[in-house]
Amino acid sequence: MQVMTADAAGIAEAARILRRGGLVAVPTETVYGLAADATSNAAVGRIYAAKARPKINPLIAHVTSLEAALGQGIFSANALRLAEAFWPGPLTLVVPLAPRATVCAASRAGQPSIALRVPIHPVARAVISAAGRPVAAPSANRSGRVSPVTAAHVARDFAGEIDLILDGGRCPVGLESTIIACLEEPPRLLRPGGIARMDIEAVLGGSLGESLGSGPVRSPGMSQSHYAPRAKLRLEAASLDNGEAGLDFGGIFAEDKNVLDLSPRRNLAEAAANLFIFLRKLDAQRPACIAVAPVPHEGLGEAINDRLARAAAPRDKLARRRL
Repeated sequence: MQVMTADAAGIAEAARILRRGGLVAVPTETVYGLAADATSNAAVGRIYAAKARPKINPLIAHVTSLEAALGQGIFSANALRLAEAFWPGPLTLVVPLAPRATVCAASRAGQPSIALRVPIHPVARAVISAAGRPVAAPSANRSGRVSPVTAAHVARDFAGEIDLILDGGRCPVGLESTIIACLEEPPRLLRPGGIARMDIEAVLGGSLGESLGSGPVRSPGMSQSHYAPRAKLRLEAASLDNGEAGLDFGGIFAEDKNVLDLSPRRNLAEAAANLFIFLRKLDAQRPACIAVAPVPHEGLGEAINDRLARAAAPRDKLARRRL
């Protein structure tokens, strides 16, 4: 597996690989994405196979502009408001499929809707532009595992299995995009993420609807068990039990080599940026359990708690074998 710096030569090589149907790990502002040509069923099939991802779980198509997105999806007035307010950035919009859309059926899991995002990360934007087509790019990790925020994380999950890792350093946001379904009114929050609910509702001038929780899977990151380390998680912990590692927030636990504090100053943006990298570091110590200090639920705390709840959820036998 080739690793290249995300300079002009690396970006050109990544685009070349994508155009011929290959897989490239690309940094975005959220997490590293496992990128493939979103217009090719065969290329997208390689993503599902590499991640061991269920094919009923659709992928986000990444494009370089709202204009490009309008060629793939049908945007309501509210969808346009959100796109104009938050793109480029960590927001995904699920909209009806445009009649002349080029994103393939496999990428959409055969649905008549499409998930679209315009990333702000300069490397991701350069790769998509050089490839000259929409790019599917779910998180570059095994399905259900902790998302990657460095090139080294990707390499540990996919040693020798993908064509290129483009190393652009650590991802700054550290949480996946917020996903909003604009298929009916009001728009529905499918997944909290890098843009807080209150900021989205301020643009809409009203409350978001909640995910229906049934029917077809409309977007990534909605399975009950997801983002999981090997160790079990114990949430809302006030102290550490013997043998536990600690994922702290605001200095609840005593300082120790097996404790990492998401944000000693209780800054939720800092905590979000540290969440996945700290989970991976603690998990590498092989504790039986990771105790997690309480994190406020407001702002980005909603997304942090969503990821922690899914990471702590019971895992089926298949998921445990993949770990």
